[in-house]
Amino acid sequence: MDKRIATLNEAVADIPNGATVMIGGFGGSGAPIELMHALIDRFLATGSPKNLTIINNNAGNGHVGIAALIEQGLVSKMVCSFPRSADPRVFTERYLAGEIELELVPQGTLAERIRAGGAGIPAFYTPTSYGTDLAKGKPVAEFDGRPYVQERWLKADFALIKAEIGDAHGNLTYRMAARNFSPIMAMAAAKTVVQVSKAVDAGGIDPEAVITPGIFVDAVVEVREPQQEEALNRADAHYPGAQ
Repeated sequence: MDKRIATLNEAVADIPNGATVMIGGFGGSGAPIELMHALIDRFLATGSPKNLTIINNNAGNGHVGIAALIEQGLVSKMVCSFPRSADPRVFTERYLAGEIELELVPQGTLAERIRAGGAGIPAFYTPTSYGTDLAKGKPVAEFDGRPYVQERWLKADFALIKAEIGDAHGNLTYRMAARNFSPIMAMAAAKTVVQVSKAVDAGGIDPEAVITPGIFVDAVVEVREPQQEEALNRADAHYPGAQ
């Protein structure tokens, strides 16, 4: 089955109103800018999707990528570890205005909740957040004399991620730190859409080099020269209109 598709618009066409969407990236590293901007294009053309729950490491910077999704009105809730980063003005303004909900999750817990979702583990215990507001209302148990907080898995309807090379079956490799959350997000989502810098035929990737097996990937779209969030922000880019 050839999972390569021709356009970014086709790649995001099935995301409905109210969907939960995991988006890869650690800041700009591994952020699928083109897929996010294609989602904005679709929203501006059709009014859909909206009321999205976005799961990411942060809540966006400047006026591109996740920040642009929030600014254009697609997002009703953020699940992240760092709502304040280099330039979080869009999220901050919407949050203070009561226009967006925030679920704050410590970074290691965020990664483990996503991994648990992909592994079929509904809950686990961690000492992180014990005794803080983040643990309020959550079950607590003691192990070896130490209190641990129960955390639930995180799953999503869709994952939008960025990889370096993808083959026709959806097998993926990543470029260095751009790997970050993407492999576990691909496992935790019902449908995974990937933008790759290079799409190749089946057999074009050494099996030993595959990081994400194609069984976790539903669609691959080639973006030969992907934009970088930090470069866009240095140019004070805004999307729509960011090039």
